[in-house]
Amino acid sequence: MTSILRIVVVALALLSATSAAAQPPDRTVRIGLLDYGTSNPSSDARWEALRGKLRELGYVQGRNLVLEARRADGHVDRLPALAGELIAAKVDLVVTATSEAALAVKEAGRTVPVVMATGGDPVSLGLATSLSRPGGNVTGVTSLNSDLVGKRLELVVQLVPKATRVAILRDPDNRTSTTSARDAAQAGKTPGIAVPVFDLRAGELDATFAAIKRARASAVILAVNTPFIGDRQRFADLAIANRLPMMAPAREYAEAGALVSYGTDYLDLFRRAAGYVDRILRGARPGDLPIEQPTKFELVINLKTSRALGLAVPPSLLGRADEVIQ
Repeated sequence: MTSILRIVVVALALLSATSAAAQPPDRTVRIGLLDYGTSNPSSDARWEALRGKLRELGYVQGRNLVLEARRADGHVDRLPALAGELIAAKVDLVVTATSEAALAVKEAGRTVPVVMATGGDPVSLGLATSLSRPGGNVTGVTSLNSDLVGKRLELVVQLVPKATRVAILRDPDNRTSTTSARDAAQAGKTPGIAVPVFDLRAGELDATFAAIKRARASAVILAVNTPFIGDRQRFADLAIANRLPMMAPAREYAEAGALVSYGTDYLDLFRRAAGYVDRILRGARPGDLPIEQPTKFELVINLKTSRALGLAVPPSLLGRADEVIQ
């Protein structure tokens, strides 16, 4: 065999191997989607980002992909049963939104791979041994939501310079949310600014905002994200009705009418989670796949809301914003 022929044969072999690697497994795969919150996994933009990336990777519903979607509507006590349903449906793996959902699946089926699309520190929560080598059945991406709370408080003070009380709204059943509220209280130990914490549970939005207003808060920071993202319009409407400038952890809230949001690009996280799904379905072990942290953060300011609240947004903040909603 001539040297040129050998090169051609090797090239064809490599091309064939690469082509095979680019194809999804030659079978129908079943993936569970578990959302702690009020978002509908069948239509929410974040889950659509995951499905869109899966389609790019060759996984198409109705052809070689079956999705089993469950949501807890913000009720953490529902998660174990929902996780059990997914395990009973014999899914190949489960993609989760929030640490609570990941913990529920981990407890329900210790051998079923879990891919986090959002969540807090998986090491401190007992989901992984380390970020670089999780070591168990859980991997994926974290949102670092609680780590940004100090920055959010700083931005609120810039937006509302006369603020004396900045309320923190948390979900007491969400570990990342409670950590975020704790960190905000620590960051808020500034002369002249009090940082009271208010608990929020499903179905209690109106009463909670009324309590914040009675406490004479100057602004509110939402330390809750995924569990109530489906209720974002109600959050925004109540904040405006109660004349409360609201800082939220995700752009969807600002798009719905919150004054400002600063946080992770969640669509990017869900797309990245699809890559983990693909690797695991091809045979990778979850415990060997490093857990990734966010690389994209967004500051979104809603000028329509600022006008409704009678607030002038400093030009310096407008210049730093990734998006300004008119």
